[in-house]
Amino acid sequence: MRFFHLISAVMLGAAFPADAEQVTVFAAASLKTALDEVAQKFTKQTGNEVVISYAGSNALARQIIAGAPADIFISANVAWMDEIEKAGQIQAGKRRDLLGNSLVLIAHGDAAPVEVGPELDLPARLGDEKLAMALVDSVPAGQYGKAALESLGLWDGVSASVAQADNVRAALALVATGEAPFGIVYATDAKAEDAVQLIGTFPAESYPPIVYPAAVLKEANDAADQVFFDMLSSPDAAAIFEQQGFTVID
Repeated sequence: MRFFHLISAVMLGAAFPADAEQVTVFAAASLKTALDEVAQKFTKQTGNEVVISYAGSNALARQIIAGAPADIFISANVAWMDEIEKAGQIQAGKRRDLLGNSLVLIAHGDAAPVEVGPELDLPARLGDEKLAMALVDSVPAGQYGKAALESLGLWDGVSASVAQADNVRAALALVATGEAPFGIVYATDAKAEDAVQLIGTFPAESYPPIVYPAAVLKEANDAADQVFFDMLSSPDAAAIFEQQGFTVID
């Protein structure tokens, strides 16, 4: 729900002590382009610093459970946020489904568009080359991608050719640099990288809904932490997320 209305810089400044506060955010790698912009706007408005660690949601969740200091966590799927909640790491009532995304097939350089479905002959297109994906058993983008390929009957034909990366932005980089001719990433990742071309979109019914939940963690004590969390659902942030290709969950 977009319940947060943009607060003027004057009002925000009055809400904080003279010393700037720091908000530590652990966020799924696919959020980098959009979330960096949101954080910059927040800092400009409030004077408070946002430090963001980007990685696969699985790695970040495990770090938080192990005691890594963080104020806010934004996951690329519900399951890893559930693990954080089970571990008692979320403040009561401070969890919210924030964004949605979609899954696409990308290529390095010029490539003809394809219809992504059961008839797509991915093995023939790959030849002896690799299909870049995030870790298929633990990173959300990889899990969604594997689920889509299995749903379409394509997984068995390409599983041996998958080059698995630690997170979706690392998979994107493999395609951007030409180390892999094709890759499966989020639509927002494809939009963020000029060196790749989006050539096909996976049917929405071929994988579970992609949902990004956000939460304030139990160790977050500064006023700035809550203000930044609320800003994630503001009209300003929504405009940034939508510009980068995310869908905003009301």
